[in-house]
Amino acid sequence: MKKKIRFIINPISGIGNKENIPQLIEQHLDLDAFDYDIAYTEYRKHAKSIAMESAQLNYDIVCAVGGDGSVHEIGTELIGTDTKLAILPVGSGNGLARHLKIPLNIKDAILCINKNQTIKMDTVLANDKPFLNVGGYGFDAIIAKKFDTHTQRGFRGYAYLIIREFFKYNPINISIDLDGKIKTLPVVLCTVANASQFGNGFTVSPKSDVTDGKLELCLLKPFSIWSAPSILFRFFRNSGHKSRFTEIISFKKMTIQLSKKIAHYDGEPFDVKDELNVSVVPESLNVLVG
Repeated sequence: MKKKIRFIINPISGIGNKENIPQLIEQHLDLDAFDYDIAYTEYRKHAKSIAMESAQLNYDIVCAVGGDGSVHEIGTELIGTDTKLAILPVGSGNGLARHLKIPLNIKDAILCINKNQTIKMDTVLANDKPFLNVGGYGFDAIIAKKFDTHTQRGFRGYAYLIIREFFKYNPINISIDLDGKIKTLPVVLCTVANASQFGNGFTVSPKSDVTDGKLELCLLKPFSIWSAPSILFRFFRNSGHKSRFTEIISFKKMTIQLSKKIAHYDGEPFDVKDELNVSVVPESLNVLVG
């Protein structure tokens, strides 16, 4: 019996023209193995309702065609269901797709779907907010909020905002409670990582594994402006965890208190409470990988 797959296309996410994607799907999807249809999002958060409906209609696979925001919206609705998440990465960062070794070339990503290679990945719950890849409460949260309304997409848009905001950013104060052991400190980044990177090759937690039943808390402590280039270089070379300014803590459940109530989950900005209970939800999402 053929498997049913629905492609959800966000026509305005990420970069590039998406008009040729239906043609590529028709050309390269294994039509002997799959029956497919395509749904287009028409407004903000529309992908969430389409994904929920698709799971209720027992689609075997729902494919997010977009960036990290689209993957977040669709994937979080599939948590705890039998419907698998697939990704055609056409976003600005494509962090989870990169971690899962999904090709950034659309034809090759479709061919990956044909192979139907699936894992059960962990997800994250921060109070009542689920996410898949990384969530942050420091400088990355500021950038996510600014990028959400910024006109220039892609890596250049991120780079512009990082440079502009860095010189006026003040570290936040956090307090973490891990098994009754409390630690308080100022940080530039306070990132919860299920997978390894934000996107564009910026790797915040190289050893993170979405199937190990654990999360990593990645802390970047305050540093001088003269240290910034070398720190940035390290994160793009998968060695940011080796810097004297970084600390990575593995955990399954942790309480985090924040001095600023702003966050991003998978690049999507959120306002949050000043106390967060963060935990891993093991093997809670079926996802196709490269």
